[in-house]
Amino acid sequence: MSEEKSLNFIEEIIETDLASGQCQSILTRFPPEPNGYLHIGHAKSICLNFGLAIKYGGKTNLRFDDTNPAKEETEYVDSIKEDVKWLGFNWSNEFYASDYFDQIYNFAVTLIKKGLAYVDDSTPDEIATLKGSPTEPGKNSPFRDRSMEENLSLFAAMKAGTYQDGEKVLRVKIDMAANNMHMRDPIIYRIKHAHHHRTGDQWCIYPMYDFAHGQSDSIENITHSICTLEFIPHRELYDWFIHTLEIFPSKQYEFARLNMTYTVMSKRKLLQLVTEGHVQSWDDPRMPTISGMRRRGYTPESIRNFCERIGIAKRENLIDVSLLEFCVREDLNLKATRVMAVLEPVKLVITNYPEGQTEELMCENGPDESYGHRKVQFSRELWIEQEDFMEEPAKKWFRLAPGALVRLKSAYIIQCNHFLKDAAGNISEIQATYIPESKSGSDTSEIKVKGTIHWVSAQHALQAEIRLYDRLFNAENPSQEEGDFKEYINPDSLQIIPKAFIEPSLLNAEIGNHFQYIRKGYFCLDKESTKEKLVFNRTVSLKDAWAKEVKK
Repeated sequence: MSEEKSLNFIEEIIETDLASGQCQSILTRFPPEPNGYLHIGHAKSICLNFGLAIKYGGKTNLRFDDTNPAKEETEYVDSIKEDVKWLGFNWSNEFYASDYFDQIYNFAVTLIKKGLAYVDDSTPDEIATLKGSPTEPGKNSPFRDRSMEENLSLFAAMKAGTYQDGEKVLRVKIDMAANNMHMRDPIIYRIKHAHHHRTGDQWCIYPMYDFAHGQSDSIENITHSICTLEFIPHRELYDWFIHTLEIFPSKQYEFARLNMTYTVMSKRKLLQLVTEGHVQSWDDPRMPTISGMRRRGYTPESIRNFCERIGIAKRENLIDVSLLEFCVREDLNLKATRVMAVLEPVKLVITNYPEGQTEELMCENGPDESYGHRKVQFSRELWIEQEDFMEEPAKKWFRLAPGALVRLKSAYIIQCNHFLKDAAGNISEIQATYIPESKSGSDTSEIKVKGTIHWVSAQHALQAEIRLYDRLFNAENPSQEEGDFKEYINPDSLQIIPKAFIEPSLLNAEIGNHFQYIRKGYFCLDKESTKEKLVFNRTVSLKDAWAKEVKK
C-alpha cells in the first residue's frame, strides 16, 4: 500500500474545524488586486485556495480587491480571470470589494457612533511621527477627541467631496501604546479623487486594505481567509474589526509565499520591467507572470504539480526554479509531439541518393509507439545542425566527421566523404553517401553506429523564427543583491534565430500546441506567428543547462 500523504497545517485546521462543527463547510477566496498581471507566486495561492475547497467539498470566491482606483484597470481584471481559468479552476462567485463600498462605509459610521473612529486633519508625516516606533509608544492625535457628531459630519463631508486628497483621513481609536504598530489608531479611509474602473466617480473616499479586506471576508461568510506571512501583524487588527463590528467571524491563516531563484515576484518590479522596456510586455515569455509562462509554453498541469511539490509551509524559503523547469519537462515529455527542426543549419548532400527522388519515412510522434507516427519527407539534400559536424573530431565524438558513420534519425546510415568551406572558412556543405539497406525499421546492413542526428529535407523544409528564452536574471536572488535589481538582468535571456528549418507539418501548428524538437528542447507556437512567418518559443531545454554551469 502506498503511504498516505500527510496533511499540511492548513488542512489540519480545516479538518479540526469540520470535525468540531465550527463550520459545516468551507468557503475560501482568492482576492487579487487588479493592478497588474498574476505571477507564479499567485499561482501557489490559487492552487491552495481552490484546491482546499475542492478537497473538502467547499467553494471559492474570486474577489477583486479594487480599493485603489489610481492603479487598477479592467485589463488586469480580465487577465486575472483568464489566468485562473487557464490554471483549471472555476470560482463559485465573482465579487469586488467595490460591491461592498456602501456596507464598508456604514461599518465606518458604526465605529464613529461607538466612539471608536475619528477624522484626523494631520498630515501623513505628522501621523507617522505621532505613531512612535516599535520601542517607543505613540502619542494621541490632537483630533482624537472630536465629538461623535463632529466626526459624523466631517466624514459625510469627506464622502461628499468637500476636501482635497490628503486633507483628512478617518482613523480608528484603539491604542497608541500597542506593541503592534498596526493597532496604533490605523487609518481606515483616505480621500482619493480618482476614476474607479467600476464605480466611476461615485466615490472619492476609499477604504484602506485592512478595513476592506476582513469586512469583505465577513460579508461573504469566508470561513478560512488564507494570506501570506507578511499579514501576520495585520491579523490582530483583522480580528479587532470583526469583533468590534459584531459581524461574521472569518478567520485569517498565513502561509509562506513563493520565492523562486533567478526571479522577482514584486508587482512593482515587474511593472518596472515592462514600463522601462526591459521586456516586451506583461506576457513576455521571460516574465514569471502566468500569462508569460502560458505564452512560453508552460502547461497548467506543470504549474499545479510544481505548487503541490513545494507544499505549504510556515517559514519562508527560496525554491530553485529548476524544480519548475523539471515539472514542465516531465509534463511535456508525455504531451509534446516529436518533430525535427534544425536551428543552426548546414547543407548535407547525399551524393549517391538519386537526384529528384523523395520518399516518405515514418517517424514516431511521442516517446513510444502508442503516440502514433507521422510521415516525413526525405530527399537528396538535407539540413543538419552545424554542431553535429566536426572537422577534426574530438575523442568519443560519435556524430558526423570526415570518414565517420552516423545514422540519420528514422532514415539511413550515412558516411561523410567530403566537405566544403566558404570564403570565411566556415563549413558550407557536407557531402556523404548513404547505405540503402540501412533504412530504419528494415535495416539489413548489420552496420553498428553509435551516433544519431536529426535532419530536415531541404526541398520540403519550412523556415521559422526561433526564440530561445532563458532565465531573466543572472543573480540567484536579484531582489536581495546590492544596487538596482535590474543590474542583474541576463543579457542573453533572449536569443533570436531568424532562419531555422522545420518539418512542413508545423505549418498546421496552433497556439497552445506543444512540440519537442528532437535533441533541442520543447517549443510552442508564439501568438505573433503567421502562416507567412512562423515563430516558435523555446519553453525549456531538454536538460538543465544551468546545473552544469553551477558545477563548473
